[in-house]
Amino acid sequence: MAFTLPKPRTALMCGLLMCASLINYMDRQALANLSPDIVKDLQLTKQDYGRVEEAFGIAFAAGSLFFGFAADAVSVRWLYPAVLLAWSAVGVLTGFSQGLNDLLFYRMLLGFFEAGHWPCAMQTTRRVLAAEDRAFGNSVLQSGTSFGAILTPLVILAMHRFYPDNWRRPFIVLGAIGLFWVIGWLATVRASDVAPSEEETGSREGFWSSFFKLFLDARFWVLLAVVIAINTMWQFFRAWLPLFMVDGRGYSTKQQLGFNSAFYIATDVGCIGAGLATKWLHWKGWSVFGSRRLTFTGCALLCALSLLLPLLAKGPLLLMTWLVMGMGALGLFPCYYSFTQDLSVRHPAKVFGLLSCMAWIVTSKLQKPFGAWVDRLQQAGDPAAYDYGLAIAGVLPLIASIGLWIAWPRAATSDSTSDEPAASDDALAS
Repeated sequence: MAFTLPKPRTALMCGLLMCASLINYMDRQALANLSPDIVKDLQLTKQDYGRVEEAFGIAFAAGSLFFGFAADAVSVRWLYPAVLLAWSAVGVLTGFSQGLNDLLFYRMLLGFFEAGHWPCAMQTTRRVLAAEDRAFGNSVLQSGTSFGAILTPLVILAMHRFYPDNWRRPFIVLGAIGLFWVIGWLATVRASDVAPSEEETGSREGFWSSFFKLFLDARFWVLLAVVIAINTMWQFFRAWLPLFMVDGRGYSTKQQLGFNSAFYIATDVGCIGAGLATKWLHWKGWSVFGSRRLTFTGCALLCALSLLLPLLAKGPLLLMTWLVMGMGALGLFPCYYSFTQDLSVRHPAKVFGLLSCMAWIVTSKLQKPFGAWVDRLQQAGDPAAYDYGLAIAGVLPLIASIGLWIAWPRAATSDSTSDEPAASDDALAS
């Protein structure tokens, strides 16, 4: 079996998707990186900060559902740039927030429009990549989030040299970057590049019945457990790591920003490594699904090192543990994306949007209680106020991976060369 590389044009489109993820996370991570300054300037409690994260997540859930259906109905050549322009504009407006209510409103809008990135990106990679290449293509796509998270604290640090007490300017600068991507996308991608396949545009007979039959598929419910687990883990790591460093372990803001870049470098290594691992395992004879499942489980084991957090004091061992956890954390997502893309030929974006919506609702509702819990523990003088929740979040993907081993239908894993299910919802409806 040959180990092939993508064609140049396909690689270019994957690069654009990676850049979209980069911009998505730069706009999103601005708040987390600046949270110590924002909390202080706007006089917010940790519970207030949790409310802001909750508002973002609930809006993201709604956006996932809306754009999941939209990406199956509207050409992503036009939908994608429209969505990216919208969230970039909201990112700029966030820099003008005057209090908690403004921050809540802008983060809700950001969450809604940023959610559109993922169904559009999933639709694109599914249409331009073969099944055996999707995990690696998705790892390139996902790696953009790491690049964005790496660059964001560096940009903020550079701006701090000139505006040390101004947390607003980074939002404005970062939000303006999206315009350049839109120009690049429209100049590069043709409608034919992302046109639906014949299977997607075939007879409408049984179209909606095939969608509702997905709820009878055990794989759908396995993936729901998986995405709730990995999204909860990732959103807790992303949102609370800066405060864990500054507030929980006594690092300075400058040290925290520097380590954040290192952390996201580690996540990018893990993300690309997961994609390469699945491709290598398939090259060595594993089924496409089997290679993804094994890679997913290995990454989940790395995340479970979070159980050590309550035992680790400030120092190199703590930082190294976070770096290893980061490698596992982002390596989970390319595998998950590939699982969802193969669940349905007719409804890929809908499936992704629906699963994301459900996961974000669960995850978002946990942010505010966690913030309130941290407030209570800190008032009681507990030095490990952040540790327990982060420790639990890191174990969730390993628990969810059990479903991939015992509850995934055997028929869907029997083919060593293809991960298209033998009796999918679409086949049953045709």
